[in-house]
Amino acid sequence: MSLALKLVLSPLLAAQALHTRRRLPRLPEAEGERNGVVGQGPLLRLLIAGDSSAAGVGVVHQRDALAVQLAARLAAACGAQVQWRLVARSGLTTAQTLHLLQHEALPHCDVAVVVTGVNDVVDQVPSHHAVSARETLANWLRNGLGVHHVVFMPLPPVHAFPGLPQPLRWVAGSDARRHDRALAQWVATRSDVSRLDIDLQLNRGVMASDGFHPGRKAYLQIASALAAHIAASVWPRITTTKDRA
Repeated sequence: MSLALKLVLSPLLAAQALHTRRRLPRLPEAEGERNGVVGQGPLLRLLIAGDSSAAGVGVVHQRDALAVQLAARLAAACGAQVQWRLVARSGLTTAQTLHLLQHEALPHCDVAVVVTGVNDVVDQVPSHHAVSARETLANWLRNGLGVHHVVFMPLPPVHAFPGLPQPLRWVAGSDARRHDRALAQWVATRSDVSRLDIDLQLNRGVMASDGFHPGRKAYLQIASALAAHIAASVWPRITTTKDRA
């Protein structure tokens, strides 16, 4: 959207944002273990990192959140033993996710899944700064943890979040689409990163009670799409590289 229109709407948007923060329930992160091993076969070391959607906000237990469902489906799709670890915290931007990871004692990993972006939009981080933060994060994962490939989640369809009022929903959705276009353009320049191509259909039936975070059905949809993407496009290249080593 145009800067002029955004400036005109800014008093209303600020008031709506403040009211929405006060009105929406503050849902906790999902309970349960944040690491584990599932499946049998060659070892696939998986890291899931990011914000509240990585941490499982919107469901009660991790078994209904992204990490556990992804690990189980990935083990089946790849015929592998998946050793997984979740490092996530509500409210993190992409840059803050890197800071969190740098202060954890993490083992080497093969694949990392990064779930960030919404808080970059909420905190009004310019899209080129968000891309720069993703590049720094991907480079650190590769050089610091030996990650072969990083899968970035796309920005969700914020314009469809039922928990946001109009015109805040429309403006935030426009910002999210701009961030996602910048992410897609950057991903196309590298072979060691990818962006999950998924058409998320979000409504109150699949989202959490706050109308802002995923619910169990949405997490299942995302985990299934991620497992299919990694099994088809990422894992075969990693196994080939390991065989050559």
